[in-house]
Amino acid sequence: MRRGIRGVTATALVAGLALAATACGGGGDNGSTDSGGELSGTVTFWDTSNDAEKATYRKLAEGFQKEHPKVHVQYVNVPFGDANAKFKNAAGGNSGAPDVMRTEVAWTADFANLGYLAPLDGTPALDKTDDYLPQAVGSTKFKGKTYAAPQVIDTLGLFYNKKLLKDAGVEVPKTFAELSTAAKKIKAKTGATALYLRGDDPYWFLPYLYGEGGDMVNARDKVVQIDDGAGVKAFKTIKDLVDSKAAVTDATDGQENQLKALKDGTVAMAVDGPWDIEGARAGKAFKDKENLGVAPVPGGSSAQGSPQGGWNLSVYAGSKNLRAAYAFVKYMSSAKVQQETTEKLSLLPTRTSVYDVPAVKKNEMVKFFKPAVDGAVQRPWIAEGNSLFEPIKVQMNKVLTGSATPEEAAKATGDAYRKLLKDYK
Repeated sequence: MRRGIRGVTATALVAGLALAATACGGGGDNGSTDSGGELSGTVTFWDTSNDAEKATYRKLAEGFQKEHPKVHVQYVNVPFGDANAKFKNAAGGNSGAPDVMRTEVAWTADFANLGYLAPLDGTPALDKTDDYLPQAVGSTKFKGKTYAAPQVIDTLGLFYNKKLLKDAGVEVPKTFAELSTAAKKIKAKTGATALYLRGDDPYWFLPYLYGEGGDMVNARDKVVQIDDGAGVKAFKTIKDLVDSKAAVTDATDGQENQLKALKDGTVAMAVDGPWDIEGARAGKAFKDKENLGVAPVPGGSSAQGSPQGGWNLSVYAGSKNLRAAYAFVKYMSSAKVQQETTEKLSLLPTRTSVYDVPAVKKNEMVKFFKPAVDGAVQRPWIAEGNSLFEPIKVQMNKVLTGSATPEEAAKATGDAYRKLLKDYK
């Protein structure tokens, strides 16, 4: 998922595979930190997958345990919305951090900059690195070192209810302007709202920004860009869609509310990613799974673009079981495990070889999302990258509630960026 700042905010679900009360960070058992011999000890794995995915990831973790019977994998499912702060608190306090974490791509540079991640260069964790998609590797690097192994890559697409659009007599919109025009027909003919707009999550703001030819920052030249004309137009677009009733939105719980609206058929379309394919298909609107269509995210007035997201596997620098942790990362990012993940969850692999597997080639969502990923916009992989979203979130809320104009919101976001990025113009 990106779930870049997207994500679930439910209470953490903790499940030890052996239901043992084992401490994190290797449980103090350094039996596998020697240079050779059979792997042993405990590996604590924090998994940030959602409700539709976690059973699969737990089973995959069990697979590692079967291959290495003297290793106990302590599986912990940590909701995305809690994971970043929870890891920083544990790592910063040197107590309770996991040996391995499923890390959102924007977090890797941040955690590495804080000294919380172990460099993986020259370790068994990085296996067959030339098999990785080049764009997946970018987020694993920081200051010349590799701090993660790419596990899943994704981007956003337009999920749509084929029946609702057909009943309304409208085509899949290629731009947000076309979507706005089609919204009246959709409402009149079906009673459904055209779009659920994620007003609670700034990651979903990026297609509107890219659609106007803009970006958050230019990391190479160290220039803030979000407060230029493109940023103003992007804020105006989301405001106009909601004000015209072409879209519904919510300031909180957007992940759950959007998925429910899509599943129930109360909205015809939603911008979403491959992590929600199985969740959407569980709804009454998609009892016929073929009714779920996926198209490129609509464009703006001058361009079309969607952010690159995904998940990496990183190792805690303070792990007491590094050798087993490296082996676990190698296993979880292997072609075999990535193939199984794609077959069961329709998530996109980061290894080029997996796309040659017939079952993966035939996967309907891979057919769409792979070209979309190939054309996705890479975010700035800087230590402050994840922090760039909070100012957008604040200003999105102000624009959608009418307490700030698009111009004021763009300026305020730019001002916040320059405070955060001291050497940016």
